[in-house]
Amino acid sequence: MKNNKIRSNNGVGFTGMLAIVFIALKISGYILWSWWWVLSPIWINVLIVMLVMIFALAFSIGLKNDDK
Repeated sequence: MKNNKIRSNNGVGFTGMLAIVFIALKISGYILWSWWWVLSPIWINVLIVMLVMIFALAFSIGLKNDDK
């Protein structure tokens, strides 16, 4: 009988933890940054995912054009 174990990593990543630390520091008054910079770990993650998707789409379109 096979031992099938399902593993999942549902923890907070580095950028999520960094965002939580920045938010706590902002709320407690230790840093006086704008909220844009406090939340930057979140939108930087989104930006990286979007860039990867754009490059993957461009690469896919490039491969389709080579077939013609």
